[in-house]
Amino acid sequence: MNNRVLGNLGEEAAKIFLIKNGYRVVETNYKNNFGEIDIVAIEKDCISFIEVKTRSSVKYGLPCEAVNYKKIEKIKKVALGYLNENRFKRYNIRFDVVEVYLDKDRNTVKQINLIKDAF
Repeated sequence: MNNRVLGNLGEEAAKIFLIKNGYRVVETNYKNNFGEIDIVAIEKDCISFIEVKTRSSVKYGLPCEAVNYKKIEKIKKVALGYLNENRFKRYNIRFDVVEVYLDKDRNTVKQINLIKDAF
């Protein structure tokens, strides 16, 4: 399974997890000139820009550790573009990370962690 397929599997699992936990997903794979945000969702009075990281091993670190300074700055720029384009004024803004852990065969989701206000 290549990284694109792995990422898609993780994003779909994250989306289902978020919906089950009270989020309303309004956009997936939103792109603009600055980059891409995996999921844009609303929870109560908050619009959340969500980065999904999927791993089948922590051999090279936790999934959330892959969201480094450079990635954070890119996500913030994409989010600002999204907000300007869509005029969400009555919402607070938050950046979350969803970690999706797969089994070693990469077939089954073992665990999902939601890190609210990750950055």
